[in-house]
Amino acid sequence: MRDFIFDISTRIFFGSKQLDKIGPEIKKYGNRVLVVYGMGSIKKNGLYDKVTRELDEHNIKYFDLGGVVPNPRISKVVEGIDLVRRENIDFILAIGGGSVIDTAKLIAVSSLSDVDPWNIVLGKEKIQKALPLGSVLTLSATGSEMDTDSVITNEATSQKLGWASEFARPKFAFMDPETTYSVNAYHTAAGTADIMSHTMEDYFSLNDGAFFQNREAEGILKTCLHYGPIAIKDPTNYEARANLMWAGSWAINGLLSKGKSHAWSVHPMEHELSAKKDITHGIGLAILTPPWLRYCLRDETAGKIAEFAYNVFGIEKSESIVDDANRGIDALKEFFHQLGINERLRDFGFNDKDLIEMANKCIENTNKKFIRGFVDLYEEDILEIYRMAL
Repeated sequence: MRDFIFDISTRIFFGSKQLDKIGPEIKKYGNRVLVVYGMGSIKKNGLYDKVTRELDEHNIKYFDLGGVVPNPRISKVVEGIDLVRRENIDFILAIGGGSVIDTAKLIAVSSLSDVDPWNIVLGKEKIQKALPLGSVLTLSATGSEMDTDSVITNEATSQKLGWASEFARPKFAFMDPETTYSVNAYHTAAGTADIMSHTMEDYFSLNDGAFFQNREAEGILKTCLHYGPIAIKDPTNYEARANLMWAGSWAINGLLSKGKSHAWSVHPMEHELSAKKDITHGIGLAILTPPWLRYCLRDETAGKIAEFAYNVFGIEKSESIVDDANRGIDALKEFFHQLGINERLRDFGFNDKDLIEMANKCIENTNKKFIRGFVDLYEEDILEIYRMAL
């Protein structure tokens, strides 16, 4: 296991009766707040009114930035930066899921510097400071409420890229499982797949000696296996929603990746899908992960994939580790089908020409010749995985 520093400064307010603490928590950092949210569901379900009522009671001035879409756009970030500067805003509050929080993060780190925010995403600008931000989470999926990462799409270049900075880590997150009751079955399934993908990107590594992290990862995966179907069948099941919400945070807050050094593979491949066809991120991850594992299956990786089969899906050991590994991949694919994720890439209109283009862009966007992951992937490898998923 490699050396590391682990420091999560995000303060968590978990449960259904915490929101009355949001006013005093914000006032630790500022009095003029940019409220970032999506397409209006928080106004329909009353969450917006609950939050703004608390802001009013604590004499906190707030300004709205609504309209954040899934696979969030750089244009909305620019709009937010302009509003922050015009109104002398000193705190960013994101109310929503990963897309909203990711947008808020880039606004926070860009507003205090006279730089193009896309250059921050590209790594061309060094982040020196940021406005403080917090979140009220409404979707269990990306873990953005407790991590340093963000993903943004540039409409002009058709790029969807991730970036990260400790300056972007939220100061606090209010996590009420009841706010996810209204999430439909499709997006609950996509969120569950997203949590699992975050976990598996770190779990599938070789010879790292990270026994503890791997057992934690298996626990998160088994939590998703148990509670994902329950949340879909019974959307107001508090226990299911609570466990998925907490699993989502710990899947990507750094716990599972510490002591490991490999890059993620499926996420950059999926970002090309979302950039081209704007499909739901978790759905794309669910489509790509089984063929990725199948492609990665070889003598040196079979033991790890079989371990996944044994410890996560309870597959009984046979005389063939390779067969057991394949059974584990089959079980993962079947679970995604159980959640209702049955699509293939062709169902979203992808063709072979698209796959060739995306494989090329995937490598181009990594700024390297290959992805150094569970198995090193070159452009021709990525193209073959796309074709397996077509």
